[in-house]
Amino acid sequence: MDSLTTNPVAETLQRLFTEAETTDRHLLSEWTDKAESSSAVISELLDAEAKDYQGFYQQLSQHFLSVSPEFGRFLYVCARACGARSIVEFGTSFGVSTIHLAAAVRDNSGGRVISTELEPTKAARAHENLQAATMADLVDIRVGDALDTLRYDLDDTIDLVLLDGAFSLYRPVLDLLHPHLRSGALVIGENAFEEAGDYLDYVRNPENGYLSLPLPFDQQRHNELSLRTR
Repeated sequence: MDSLTTNPVAETLQRLFTEAETTDRHLLSEWTDKAESSSAVISELLDAEAKDYQGFYQQLSQHFLSVSPEFGRFLYVCARACGARSIVEFGTSFGVSTIHLAAAVRDNSGGRVISTELEPTKAARAHENLQAATMADLVDIRVGDALDTLRYDLDDTIDLVLLDGAFSLYRPVLDLLHPHLRSGALVIGENAFEEAGDYLDYVRNPENGYLSLPLPFDQQRHNELSLRTR
């Protein structure tokens, strides 16, 4: 058996996905109604983030904005497949993706997930959810700006990175973590929009030591999988 599909992880995730759908429904409808196309929604989000990314995400402190169930399972599979025991997550939110990653670490015989969250109330809720899933002992939640919290106490070798926070910080966060990524490490960018800086250009250029491709499911989310090749 695996931790992901057995209780208490399975029931905790089911509860959180249900809460996320209810909590975020109005916000997502508002974003959709305001814009004529998905590209317009993306542009609006990026503009708001560029003006004040900390303020923008603090305004969303009551919302999950979590990964989908399918993407969560994908995270677990990736972490298990590469034997990940050291994982860094940028953007904890309420801990939905964190639980998937921690379950993989547990099933890989243990390790640590370092997860960073800007908003303290979200970090507190994430810790509660991790406790409910009996995964809290595997996760180090760091509260604050990732450009500060990920500058210290990292594992010498990182196996997997999930980027799921402020879009414009994906490249700066990756630059912080790059020296610690082992050859064969996976970097997963959720909502890796082309308009949000040079992150995609960087990981899609083999000269930078990555092999990268967009994921074929949840295509409207613009998710990207990258492999550290050296």
